[in-house]
Amino acid sequence: MRRIAVVNQKGGVGKTTLTGNLAYALTRLGKRVLLIDMDPQSHLAASLGVVERGLSGMDRVLMHQESLGAHAILVRDNLNLIPAGSQLGQLEEQAGQSTGGSWSGTLLKEALEKSAVESDFVLIDAPPSSGLLVVNILYAADEVLVPVTGDYLGLQGLSYLIGTLKKFEQSLGHQLERKFVMSRFQKRRRLAREVREKVQSYFPGELLKTPIRECDALAEAPGFGKSVIEYRWHAPGARDFKSLAKDLIYERTY
Repeated sequence: MRRIAVVNQKGGVGKTTLTGNLAYALTRLGKRVLLIDMDPQSHLAASLGVVERGLSGMDRVLMHQESLGAHAILVRDNLNLIPAGSQLGQLEEQAGQSTGGSWSGTLLKEALEKSAVESDFVLIDAPPSSGLLVVNILYAADEVLVPVTGDYLGLQGLSYLIGTLKKFEQSLGHQLERKFVMSRFQKRRRLAREVREKVQSYFPGELLKTPIRECDALAEAPGFGKSVIEYRWHAPGARDFKSLAKDLIYERTY
């Protein structure tokens, strides 16, 4: 089982779009996928058509050590989702107030080790922050997948994230396996091409081959509770995610 955290401390990079669509593309290749929404905004669940108010999920898992299986929702064939839960946003505030040591950075890792939900891939959608939720995510993950946008701020955000990861890896005692993917990519833009070249140069062998092109279907699909492949299978974004899933499985990189 591969445990992959989809992370970037910069917002607006297409992190949740990447997580949900990549998960569905993997199921189309016969893989069993568990999606974990660790972003209190809960956009991942909504993008897959789960819009029920007051859902519990990762909030109960982390606050009360309930099992992942108790909150798993089968949203597609071979695709289970653990929603964020309505109380997840309060956890870090409670952790900051706690003096009894009841809040641990390893709760998610422990929950996954006990999980009875069978899966080939676990994809964890991280919030755009560096607090205790992200600490839990990085302790639980074996790999990180980082979406990078083709602009100056995308590079700046990447530099900040790498610094954060290095600090975390020092306490972890080993380096997390990294992969990068170009997100919201516009090939005609010279800056986007230059950013891709810089990522290839700075992180050789770690950039997945397929960029995710920006297209209308990717923006529209979540409004219908569908992945882009389900919504418009022939759209550029749909073709990209089908290819990206193979990149991830077969380690196709630059």
